[in-house]
Amino acid sequence: MSELCPRFEKAMQLVSKRWVGLILSELLNGKKRFSEMESDLPISGRLLSDRLKMLEKEGIVKRNIYSEFPVRIEYSLTDKGEALKPVVQEIQNWSEQWITHEEVQDQVIEN
Repeated sequence: MSELCPRFEKAMQLVSKRWVGLILSELLNGKKRFSEMESDLPISGRLLSDRLKMLEKEGIVKRNIYSEFPVRIEYSLTDKGEALKPVVQEIQNWSEQWITHEEVQDQVIEN
């Protein structure tokens, strides 16, 4: 049990970091260019870049650079990232069943 707690806590810190869930959801649909994610997500370019770098460092996201003109960069999930698919889907299922529209509106007002 002593090994489980730090691992579980690390996993929760990763997936609960603000915007990570939405970024993972985007990439679960396939490769994306930075500009596509930036226009699809309500997040600043700087913060998106920071989150992608963090996820890349953790081995969850990979950055693919294509030597074209102009250079094309796409982000995709690694096997480690793809393994989060059932987790993200279950959180989505849980939220649809248990989070009300009122709770979402209250959160928007607080932020």
